[in-house]
Amino acid sequence: MPPRLRSRAARAAAAVRAGQAGSVADELIDIYGTPYWERLGLRERAELNRRFTAWRLSVLLYGEHGAMLACSQLVETVSGPDAKYFAATQVVDEARHTEVIDRYLREKLEGLTYPMPQNERELFDTILSDSRWYVKTIALQLVAETFAVSLFRMLAETSKDELLREICRFILRDESRHMGFGMLSLPGALAQLSDMERREVEDFTCWSLGKVLTGLFPAEVYQEMGFSPAEINEIQHVRKARAVGGESSFFRQTFKKDLHGTLVQNLARIGVLTDRVRPKLESLGIRVPDHIG
Repeated sequence: MPPRLRSRAARAAAAVRAGQAGSVADELIDIYGTPYWERLGLRERAELNRRFTAWRLSVLLYGEHGAMLACSQLVETVSGPDAKYFAATQVVDEARHTEVIDRYLREKLEGLTYPMPQNERELFDTILSDSRWYVKTIALQLVAETFAVSLFRMLAETSKDELLREICRFILRDESRHMGFGMLSLPGALAQLSDMERREVEDFTCWSLGKVLTGLFPAEVYQEMGFSPAEINEIQHVRKARAVGGESSFFRQTFKKDLHGTLVQNLARIGVLTDRVRPKLESLGIRVPDHIG
């Protein structure tokens, strides 16, 4: 066995013996609690956790980098010095987040990364190519940032690695502030749009939510762990069934409740939660209480 693999195996074995295998809670892994999980040995579970962590952090890394690029565009497109100053500070924040996540991947996970998911790529390609500042802000700070905040909060509360927990706590402070800009700037801007423009915004918002809430699945991780295409397909079905019927993991239940609740409240506050939007949110699994809107 090559020295690098021997070293990795030794660390994994030591972590298993210490009961500290992996960086994130095992409950966050799709197959946790299924027969697929039960058939894995302790070292295989530790390796799956390591790869799942790298995949999840890779998704966040691309998101932070995309946010940095989008905010650099907002510096030019928003009106007024205060808005420009805020966008400029967010560029710096996102650059710092990108750097620290990249460093964690390099130093704690031996540089293991995964490609940018297609849905995430399509979302940021659209954000970066649209010239309207309010469209960028909705997709970035109300959709992508809301997802990121809920995910960082879950990782901050559940990760096994104290360093990762601390990183997520620091990032959360910035991300929560970023969302505040959208809540302050968007209601007035959207109120001035024509009916056609408002419908475009509503449709784009739902499209963006669809990209964030669907299609992010670590197929490459399961392939590397030796699962067959048929097994990976079944794992995807299990994941979808859990999402529709109620997540079995307390951590996932909390994440879903936090994410969906924040999305609904924020969309209502900026005036996008219309009768056209409600059924589209419901089709994505987001329950909208009757008293909100």
